[in-house]
Amino acid sequence: MVSCSKQKLRTGDEMPVLGLGTWKMQNPKQVVYQAIEAGWRHIDCACDYDNEIEVGAGMRKAIDAGVCKREDLWVTSKLWNTYHAKEHVKAACQKTLQDLGLDYLDLYLVHFPIALKYVPFEERYPPEWTYDPASANPKLEFADIPLHETWQAMEVLVEEGLVKNIGVCNYSAPLVMDLMRYARIKPAINQIELHPKLTQEALLDYCGTQGLAITGFSPFGSGSYVELGMDRGHKMLEEPVLQAIASSHGKTTAQVLLRWGIQRGTSLVPKTSNAERLKENLNVFDFELSEEEVANISAMNLNVRYNDPGEFCKGMGGAYPIYA
Repeated sequence: MVSCSKQKLRTGDEMPVLGLGTWKMQNPKQVVYQAIEAGWRHIDCACDYDNEIEVGAGMRKAIDAGVCKREDLWVTSKLWNTYHAKEHVKAACQKTLQDLGLDYLDLYLVHFPIALKYVPFEERYPPEWTYDPASANPKLEFADIPLHETWQAMEVLVEEGLVKNIGVCNYSAPLVMDLMRYARIKPAINQIELHPKLTQEALLDYCGTQGLAITGFSPFGSGSYVELGMDRGHKMLEEPVLQAIASSHGKTTAQVLLRWGIQRGTSLVPKTSNAERLKENLNVFDFELSEEEVANISAMNLNVRYNDPGEFCKGMGGAYPIYA
């Protein structure tokens, strides 16, 4: 079993730098179990992924089989946009804990800086982006809830022992600046899209000055966005620069991408449902990229974002350009 390096957070807690992404995962119970068996100890979840029950079953299977203990795992989940009101945050967290079969989360993140109209659990769960997904023309319904109200409710989760660390996803530098002014319990993490086509150096640098660790999602680029029509025709794993570097180290392009992210000081949440690639993607701690190789990969930057509500929400009767 491969051991994974860890990233120290402002709370003193140490989080494995590689986490298994579970968005759009096939056979989540089996894959999560196989991942833990292979050495993965960080599982990245979310209400919106619509698989927390199955992911939790995979974790419990591993624990029951003696592969690991609960305290060996780092479990991250995320607060969905429809639960931003202070009276809904705790219930949303408790629902996630119930589905995962856990007593606490190691990390709970605000998934997007976007508040949508509340949808009760019994009406639809997970609630998705649009308020009326079954209608002929599904629409977004925004809610007038300031981000500071949501954060105050997140802080209560820490104080009540439901979560150990709190953080955010998809926050720009101005949003982080604002958050740092009002937060009593400071955010531990900003989880953002991060790959060679979107290197985000300025945001990484600023978050570093504020003590926020960075987790990168979609480290392999556009692959998960093809069926959504958001991939822009890019094929990250086939980029010649990456293939040449991978060949020189006897590694795969995926391993090079993960190594690049780790050497930039970030943690990463790659996704795969393939048993061999689960092992392969953990095997990135026995080589290093040169400074020149890191720079050459970073030079691929095009400031291309695949996961952008400012774009994909246009088809839902509105737009939310959080990166404008």
